[in-house]
Amino acid sequence: MAVWDTVRDALDRFEPASAVDILSIAVLIYLALILLRGTTAMFLLRGIVMVAVGAVILVQVLDLTVLDWVLRNSFPAALIAIPIIFQQEIRGFLVRVGRTGRWPWLGGGVYEGVVDTVADAALRLSEKRHGAIIVVERETSLEDYIDTGVKLDAACSAQLLDSVFYPNSALHDGAVVLRANRVAAASCTLPISDRLDREYPGMRHRAALGISERTDAVAVVTSEETGNIAVAANGRMISRLDGPRLRGILRSLLLPATGLDRPSGRRLPRLTR
Repeated sequence: MAVWDTVRDALDRFEPASAVDILSIAVLIYLALILLRGTTAMFLLRGIVMVAVGAVILVQVLDLTVLDWVLRNSFPAALIAIPIIFQQEIRGFLVRVGRTGRWPWLGGGVYEGVVDTVADAALRLSEKRHGAIIVVERETSLEDYIDTGVKLDAACSAQLLDSVFYPNSALHDGAVVLRANRVAAASCTLPISDRLDREYPGMRHRAALGISERTDAVAVVTSEETGNIAVAANGRMISRLDGPRLRGILRSLLLPATGLDRPSGRRLPRLTR
């Protein structure tokens, strides 16, 4: 009966302002989940929640007085620790909102122009046998890798990508990272895949595989030796692509809801390990 009395008392004190208060908290929680979705911080948050739940269960079952006191008095420390632990994700979220004027869950349309731009640039670079690696950021933030390069924040164009990867240019050694429809940085350092593959022995291909293994980014690689074009995603790679196949694969990865440029009655080539 005590529980029902508590519920009845709470309903009696419920006002329109209470609804606004609850909605505000719900929006903040939703934004926090959007902020952390697809990042390594989500795994850290899960670990923190699991440890906290386990500690609460121990306190209730074993009546641990000291641990109970620590849990009850740790909230102020948590308010300070959370911004420090998740500073990278918070900064990336605010930068994206300030730069694009869009919320992260409303920005899918920006990839339409990027697909054609990246495809055109890759075909140009392939014809000239200029080695290149172009990485398109999706839900997982690539801020850590952007910080390793030279930040540009420039409008994305095939001409810009072509000039960046011109041999002996100052920025050609490394990867270009695209965020939404802009070139975030050039000459970026990417993680190298530990997987040794005879078909993809070059460092560019291993870097493309490495970033696709650790994030949900899509990487487009052109080989300096052969001019072949390859796409890496989800830890796998599609190689020997021509123009139509390259555009179709990029659209299937970046615009999955539209199905644009998918050949009717044909399957896209399987990603090979």
